Amino acid sequence: MTAERAVAALEAAGLEHTVRTIGKVSSLVEAAAALGVEPAGIVKTLVVRRAEDDYLFVLVPGDRSISWPKLRALLGVQRMSMPDASVAKAVTGYERGTITPFGSTHPWPVVADERVVGPVSLGSGTHGVGITVDGRAAAEALGAQVADVTDPA
Repeated sequence: MTAERAVAALEAAGLEHTVRTIGKVSSLVEAAAALGVEPAGIVKTLVVRRAEDDYLFVLVPGDRSISWPKLRALLGVQRMSMPDASVAKAVTGYERGTITPFGSTHPWPVVADERVVGPVSLGSGTHGVGITVDGRAAAEALGAQVADVTDPA
């Protein structure tokens, strides 16, 4: 089970967490309802390509989306893109919809939106399974750069 990599990484980081199996869901709203949280409480881990073989994770509250101008300004780059699903899996070891920086096959840098606080649900590497963790503690454990990098969805 792929969630084991994420759980092992959380345990190695000393982070308290809860693993929740919610089963198949088809949207963020369904996942939030199954977990009993608001959509903002689900944090999407998005893979962003800065340059050839240079990626990063961006942690985005579920009710928000990446602000490309804010993210480019923060990182001092002119261009970025989101890789297709096969590239995202190749550079993280996880399928879209399950991606988490914890247990990724490559430790890419992490940018966390400043609103990733309190209990949040992250991907686990497995569809239908979420991991609840303190957002700020997770960002700190990942060495994330925390900034305002999102806009309302």
